[in-house]
Amino acid sequence: MKAAKDPILRAAGYAYNFDRLAYYNRSAKKAFSVEWVEDHTDKELREELSKTNNSGEWLVYAEPQPSERVKREFLAEIGG
Repeated sequence: MKAAKDPILRAAGYAYNFDRLAYYNRSAKKAFSVEWVEDHTDKELREELSKTNNSGEWLVYAEPQPSERVKREFLAEIGG
């Protein structure tokens, strides 16, 4: 459930976007959909949060993956 994992994400510097139902961290260049967060264990979430993103591109954790248009719109909204 989102509420149970919210503290994990907040402690890692993630903000929540209510319109897109996703957590994001600009400095880490990662975004997690609520569905992804709910479908994975605390351990799996912590593992993904701890990984460094060296790609220079945003990593979006979602199931299913959003279209490129949706990703662009989301990133424009959050200033990514």
